[in-house]
Amino acid sequence: MEDTIAAIATPAGQGAVALLRMSGNKAIDVAEKVFRSPRGLVSGFPQRVQILGDVVDGESRRIDQVLLTVFRSPASYTGEDTVEISAHGGILVATAVLDALVEAGARPADPGEFTRRAFVNGKMDLTQAEAVMDLISARTSLALRAANRQLEGKLGDRVNWLREELLAVLAHLEAYIDFPEEGIDPDNRQIIHERLIEVSGASRRLIDTAEEGRILREGFKVVIAGLPNAGKSSLLNLMLGFERAIVSDVEGTTRDTIEEMINVRGVPVRLVDTAGLRNASEQVEREGVSRARREVEGADLVLQVVDCSLAREQSEGSVPEVAG
Repeated sequence: MEDTIAAIATPAGQGAVALLRMSGNKAIDVAEKVFRSPRGLVSGFPQRVQILGDVVDGESRRIDQVLLTVFRSPASYTGEDTVEISAHGGILVATAVLDALVEAGARPADPGEFTRRAFVNGKMDLTQAEAVMDLISARTSLALRAANRQLEGKLGDRVNWLREELLAVLAHLEAYIDFPEEGIDPDNRQIIHERLIEVSGASRRLIDTAEEGRILREGFKVVIAGLPNAGKSSLLNLMLGFERAIVSDVEGTTRDTIEEMINVRGVPVRLVDTAGLRNASEQVEREGVSRARREVEGADLVLQVVDCSLAREQSEGSVPEVAG
């Protein structure tokens, strides 16, 4: 926590802008070593105001013309002195600016370290820190909405309420037991019972939402299974709207699992195409069947594809295999 950390905050690749972030007690000092502007030294800049200037290397050669913004503690994302640099987009220029910051005294940040520092410094609670990644990785509107609610502290507020209610009941009971001479009037048994019932119900409702949160984060896992050449890959391509899997009359075309995500009314759904379930003799196909069985076991829903052109006992021959 005493180090000053720096990182590229935007994804790798070419674009109009690359954002770099630096946080720590020496963030402003490090910025002064690499930033040149007619406005003077970084330590004299007003906070939350973008200043145009140049980032230079150790030999004072310009790397890029950038916009620099200062956020002084505690009014920053991490609660520490923070400097953000908006450079031109591109892998080479962003990396060169980061190298200059590291050479001037910062160190590369670990994954998630900015948010970890925000949590340690009291800028957010643990539920909000977890919501940051959910917000970044949200793939549907419902997932985005849920992440924003958690980031606003809604989940943390509910957990804190439960904790405070239980502590209040516990404190009253303990005070009544430990200090009988003080004449502490115990709550009526019925009142205590009603408060505990309310806390229990609220806890159960909160636990019930955990599965919804998992689905919004990871997606509802739908595994497409069945006999070889039953039409599993065709169904996958139809649901996706494009040719993702190879479709052929030759049995055993799909050897490995194929996974894609679709959006169904705001709910992310993970479609998994699998190898045909049968007693395979060839080694590679046996591994594919084994993987298909593992996917079926971990599925939220299994779509068993049946070839209706075959006799009923043939087309449904995979029922015990899927169930097993």
